[in-house]
Amino acid sequence: MSLPAPTPFSPNALAGKRILITGGGTGLGRGVARHLINHGAEVHLWGRREAVLQEAANEASTDNPGRAYYQTVDVKDYEQVDAAMEEIWANYGPLTGVINNAAANFIAQTKDLSPRAFDAVAGTVMNGSFNTTHAAGKRWIDGGLPGSVLSTLTTWIWTGSAYVVPSAMAKAAVHSMTMSLAVEWAKYGIRLNALAPGPIPTDYAWEMLNPTENSAAGATQQDQVPAGRMGTIEELAHLTIFMMSDACDYLTGQTIAMDGGQMLAGPGTFAGLNSMTDTDWTEAREKSKAATAVTKAQRSV
Repeated sequence: MSLPAPTPFSPNALAGKRILITGGGTGLGRGVARHLINHGAEVHLWGRREAVLQEAANEASTDNPGRAYYQTVDVKDYEQVDAAMEEIWANYGPLTGVINNAAANFIAQTKDLSPRAFDAVAGTVMNGSFNTTHAAGKRWIDGGLPGSVLSTLTTWIWTGSAYVVPSAMAKAAVHSMTMSLAVEWAKYGIRLNALAPGPIPTDYAWEMLNPTENSAAGATQQDQVPAGRMGTIEELAHLTIFMMSDACDYLTGQTIAMDGGQMLAGPGTFAGLNSMTDTDWTEAREKSKAATAVTKAQRSV
């Protein structure tokens, strides 16, 4: 096993930064948080499960105690988002950056999607990203403060992807928001950019996207990546640190792919799932339901 790539940044690269990560209790958000703190930032984590958030905050601040805070927030609810944002401003001071990382996704045949399932994904990704960006942005503008928004997307924003249509649609909308507000808010000193990482394995999300052996095709598979391997949290964190630092204030409105060449080799999508049978899809649904049930049970603890 290869060692993690050494950080190219000084320990104070993010000194003075106060950064919010939505969906910070699990997955990529949780993994990146520790690296931001270790480079000088104060980090705030949002999510819906308090126990998970508390664990993530403790883990992120292991080397630098007192630098991670959390709030239980459903980003789909603007009133919750606005109230939580006001609490940060009042108790800690203005944010300097926001990372829109909250997401929901699962593979499914679009013909079988319910409106509720579509809303669960699109509401979290699209509405949640807008709600959080708007709540921070209006405060930056009112206070005459600069700010930086970084959204976690996928390369499906350029190509689309079968079997994850709600996610592909919602992330494309956030890509559009990134470009649109980059122009509208540049005069206020507010930058908006996004990252489109390739496959980086994380708990739960990986289960939802690979629920059967026969579904192991397409966007999450190592053999579809020209670099011949998965990406790492460290690599994503390094790019995030650069984007949230003061080293690139002229960069705005851009989405940067970091996928080992997957999209260029194409298709970095779930097109390979065309080979799944109805039996495979039934098995996938049952496993997804089981994984969701476990998450709900953890949320109620």
